[in-house]
This record gives sequence, structure tokens and C-alpha cells, in this order.
Amino acid sequence: MSKNLVIVESPSKSKTIEKYLGNDYKVVSSKGHIRDLATSGSLGLGVDIENGFRPTYVPLPLKKKVISDLKKEVKNSDFIYLATDPDREGEAISWHLKDALGIKEEQYKRVLFHEITKDKVLEAMNHPTKIDENLVKSQETRRILDRIIGFRLSKLLQSKIGAKSAGRVQSVALKLIVDREKEIEAFIPEEYWSITGVFDDYEAKLFAYQNEEIKLHSKEEVEKVLEKLDLSFRLMSKEQKEKNKKSRPPFITSTLQQEASTRLGFTAKKTMQIAQKLYEGIDLGNETVGLITYMRTDSIRLSDEFVIASKNYIEKEYGKPYIGYIKSTKKKENVQDAHEAIRPTSILRTPLSVKPYLSQDEWKLYAFIYARALASLMADAKVNQTTLIFDNHDYQFKATGQALLFDGYLKVYQSYESSEDNILPDLEEGIYLANEIKDEQHFTKPPARYTEAKLIKEMEDLGIGRPSTYAKTMDTLKERGYVEIVEKKFKPTETGIESTDKLQEFFSDLINVDYTREMEEDLDKIAEGNLVWNQVLKDFYDLFEPRVKNAFKEMEKKAPEETGELCPECGSPLVIRKGKYGSFTACSNYPTCKYVKKEEKEQIVVADCPKCDGKILERKTRRGKIFYGCSNFPKCKFAVWDKPIDRKCPECGEILTEKNHKIKCSQCDYQEAKEE
Repeated sequence: MSKNLVIVESPSKSKTIEKYLGNDYKVVSSKGHIRDLATSGSLGLGVDIENGFRPTYVPLPLKKKVISDLKKEVKNSDFIYLATDPDREGEAISWHLKDALGIKEEQYKRVLFHEITKDKVLEAMNHPTKIDENLVKSQETRRILDRIIGFRLSKLLQSKIGAKSAGRVQSVALKLIVDREKEIEAFIPEEYWSITGVFDDYEAKLFAYQNEEIKLHSKEEVEKVLEKLDLSFRLMSKEQKEKNKKSRPPFITSTLQQEASTRLGFTAKKTMQIAQKLYEGIDLGNETVGLITYMRTDSIRLSDEFVIASKNYIEKEYGKPYIGYIKSTKKKENVQDAHEAIRPTSILRTPLSVKPYLSQDEWKLYAFIYARALASLMADAKVNQTTLIFDNHDYQFKATGQALLFDGYLKVYQSYESSEDNILPDLEEGIYLANEIKDEQHFTKPPARYTEAKLIKEMEDLGIGRPSTYAKTMDTLKERGYVEIVEKKFKPTETGIESTDKLQEFFSDLINVDYTREMEEDLDKIAEGNLVWNQVLKDFYDLFEPRVKNAFKEMEKKAPEETGELCPECGSPLVIRKGKYGSFTACSNYPTCKYVKKEEKEQIVVADCPKCDGKILERKTRRGKIFYGCSNFPKCKFAVWDKPIDRKCPECGEILTEKNHKIKCSQCDYQEAKEE
């Protein structure tokens, strides 16, 4: 019998932690969530609305064996530590484990691992707590809200316009994208012109006439100005200011996703997958250790221990002048300050020292996180900013530049930040001759489409969604076909625009930024114990459900697209319909006429059948997986998963197949390397 059982979410994390705790502990994994809401009951929500929104949970299909195995482990243990991830979702998973595994109150403790290092894991084990019921209720309320909105609105849109899904945060994020597209379409470019004096080492742009701002809107206006100018420019003033350039705070989830997208070209999903691995533990040869702190956080706080170690490191590596200060940790609304910022678990674990143990992408992200955290504690950079003002016949021109005086934090962060010097010559007041005066036509540009990074920042600024939801939201919009990626930016599809328009027609007071932000605030208040969870759900449902019923009744159903052909059985127009396995052509007079057109699929012949006179064709299962079978099926049932080639096995005479540059027999053990 094991004395102590520790349950974490991740299998890789369980191996790392077990090494730290020793023989008295067994560490196992739940492999994430083990249960979810059922799809039974009223409207298939898995929620008893009439009885205080009581949820019904069922094991996830692939987790029944996991639950069974965990029950055996619990039965054979004296004490259980629930050590799922240190956030609301992790708290809810711990509660589900306790409930599903029948763990008694006196039999367990909750442990929070904010970083996976031996010292911090042992420290956390020495300070266990209990499950925070308020956090669980907050997460449970979020899940029920998402289920109600997702199920009801998805069914509505599927039945009316054939769209795939809707969601509480997803639909608001899509609205931002659609609204931006409409702004772009409505935008009318305005013409404007610039006039520039070109010198050997710099340029000066026209900005004023008789010290009043000037704007040029046509070639005619430009010509009138040019007539009055010559190549002689009189330097009127020179202003030099020393300015401090501050480093930015360490990463939180949203800024990590934004910056990794901009600087490294990673999607939010890819960033979080790599960060998860860096947090859970990397084998460094002599130890297995988490390289970064927990990566779902919206706090920029750094521990005193890390700050002291980092300042000592900065002084030793770069000198005292490079030691900076802690960035303000004044809390914004909704910040969950239980966590630190995302930072390396040790400032001594430099990117160069761990590079041999990481993949290229893992190293890139770790180096970025390391540099950002270190730079945040380094001194400001100092720049000398110079402004030159010239006069040319009462027209004023401006030249600006800056020179780096002290690199400060840029010593470690320069590769992630543009800080090119634009040094102006040291001029005294007097006359200077330009090489030429050039004019250039411009047009105002519409607002840009959202990149993934910009959309995440917008959602964060507006207070919709949470750090753990941004990546999933981006993914869903792409997977559902609501957006397409054009030049790394989100462009809404017709389906995306139509879905948004329909939801705004019937749910404009609920599917919007303000309501979604207020709901996030209510979820925070539940987590703090200041609101009753099912009262929040009741207030929402009383407002939402009548709207849904009205929309089912009043929303116009989109007519299916006509093909231009007539039904051969009843003469009605044929239309394109959507089914479980894709689009198909059928009679518009359904259900009176049930004609469905048989689509002539292109048949890909790959070889002769070895069993009969048929041909082996490329086919697909109902789930879309490719296999190869005889054209004479069902008379001939020859079929293989790997692609056949027109050659027989030299050992048994059966047909050969090809996969991953290897050729092997479909029946015996014969195989050979493919010739390139």
C-alpha cells in the first residue's frame, strides 16, 4: 500500500515530481479533465434548470479507464494530494477528482505547484490547503454558461443558416473581426501630400506654414508651395533631450501570446503548447526540471527570491549601472494575482546552457521568456533625442533623430525590440542647402485587419475571455470556417459575417463586449465569494432563453442554394444541402420528394487487383480515412490501408504497398527501402 498518492494533470509532470518526492509518494496523472456535463435532460444541456441549475456530470468517453485506475490507487493509499494546475480550471479538476474518486474530506489536501523545481515542489507539499469551493463554483458557472449559450445558439444557427457553432466569447471575438471588416469596406481613402527637403545625411519634412500646421490635399496645393521654396533652408532651432526608454514588464499569458506571434511567428496554440512543456519539466541530463513558472497568469508580479537573484546576476554579468527596478504591480481589474508573471525558474539557467536539451522552437520561446524577465529588472536605456526646425520662406520643416547613450536593458533585449539610431549631424544655426525637394502623394489607409496578436490584445483590453481561453478562441474561429487567414490576418468568411449579423439581429444586448465583460466580472465575484453562482445563472437564463425562443420563431431560414438543375422525379429545382458528411445535391421539394443526386466521384486507380480482374481504387471511410480497395467490391473484398504499387512481392507473390518511403508486402514480412 502506498502511503501518499499525488494526482497531477500531466503524465510528463508526474514523472518529474515523483523524482523529487521520493519513495513515500506515488505520483499519477489524470491526463487533464476526467468529466464533463452530460448531454441529457432538458434541451440536452446536462443542467437541471428548474432545480437551481444543478449540473449532471459524466465521465469523458476516453477517461473511464483512467477513473477506474485512479480509484484503485486511491483505495490503496493512506492520503491523497490533489496537485492539478494552479488556476480555476485546475481547481475544478481537483474537485471532480475528489467527487468522482470518492475521496473523503479528511483524506486529502490540495497542493499548488507554481513551478516544477525540487525546492518549490517540496515547499508546496509543506503548505497544502483545501479545495477552494468559490473558485470551483466560478469555473462551474463558466462551464454551464458556455454550455447553455453554445448549445442553444449553435442549434439555432445550424437550423437557420447552416453555420456550425456559436459561443459566449467566440461570437464576440468574431463580431470584432466582422465589425473591423465592415469598417474597411466602408472606408473612403483621402488624398494627402508630403513635401520633404533631402540633405546628405537626413531629411526634413514640411509640417507648418508661419508656425501653423499645414496639410496638403492635392497636387495643385503642392505646386503652389513648391513655387515659393528654394534649396536654401535656415536652421531656426535645435532641441536636444535626454530620454529614458523603459523595459516592459515580464510576460503574462496574453502578452506572451501576442509577442510570440509578432516576434517568433508562433500561433497562440503553439505558444501555449511549448510553454506547457517548458513548465512541466525538461530533462537536462543531470536533472529534470521545469524551466518556467506556470504559464496561465495575468499578474506581472515577481517573487522577492527571483528579484534578488536576478539583481545579483545583473551586477555580476553587466555591472551595477545595469541594475534596474521592479515594474509596478498595481492590480488591474480582474487580475488573478495568486500567480507570478511567466519567468524562468532560475536566472542562472541561461538560454545557452539549456539549448542542447531543447528543440529549436522550445529554445526560441524559453530565450524570449528569459530575456523579457531579466530585462524587466534592468536599468532604463537612455537616448539623446534631437529635433531640428528649418525655415524656407515661412514654411517650417522638421528633422528628428536619436542616439543611444546607454543601452541598459537593451543589452539583453535588443534583438526583440527595434532601437535603431537615427543620428543627426551637430548643426549650428545658419543656412544649409538641400540636395532636392521632393513631393509625394499618399492616401489614408483603412484600419488593418486583426492579426492573432492584435485580436488577443483587443480581447484583453476589453476584458473579454481569460488567459486560458484566448488560444482556444483563435483555433475555434479558424476550425469552424468563420475566418480565413489572409497575409497572417483574420478575414471573416461569408458564414462568419452571416452568423454575426443574425446574432446581432436577435441578441445584440447579450452578444457584445459590454455584457461579456460584465459576465467575466460576475465570475470573478463568484470566485471571491461575493455572488451566488446559481443566481448569476438564473439572471442570465431569464434574459437569454426568451430571446432564443423568439429567434427560433422569427429568424428567417436561409434558402438552400439552387444548382440550376431540375429534379428528374418531380421537376422541382435541385438544391445544395449540408449533411453530416458534407454537401450533397437533393430535391428542394423534400420531404414530399426524397430524390438525392448520386455524385460521380473521381476514381483514383492505383494498381490492378491481385485477387480478380478489378482495379484497386483509393477510397475513404465514413470518417474520412483513406484506404485502398477493389472496384469489384462486394464480390471482391481485397482492401489494404497502405498504398499498393503495381509490383508483386518476390517472396510470396502478393501485392506490395508503400508507406513513409518504405515498400513492404501486404501479406508477408518482406520489405525494402524505396529508391529515390
